[in-house]
Amino acid sequence: MAVDIAMQVRVTGRVQGVWFRGWTKDEATRRGLRGWVQNEADGSVRALIAGPEEAVRAMLDTLHEGPEAARVDRVAAEAVEAEVPAGFEVRR
Repeated sequence: MAVDIAMQVRVTGRVQGVWFRGWTKDEATRRGLRGWVQNEADGSVRALIAGPEEAVRAMLDTLHEGPEAARVDRVAAEAVEAEVPAGFEVRR
């Protein structure tokens, strides 16, 4: 049985105004993951991604690519214990 984990993620680069949040939601939903994604005032994108460890790790790898118009400079992730929504939502 797969163990569920939750990761707090911050993505920096050209990640706002390039459909990064919508793309992240689509990719996470396709993998059956739960959580949220939101823009931050400093121009980064922050996300909480939760689900089976293998799927979460694959999603983290995918975040390094981002959607076509994005330029991802860095993906920082740390394991957290957090309240996770039932689905995957785009916040502000």
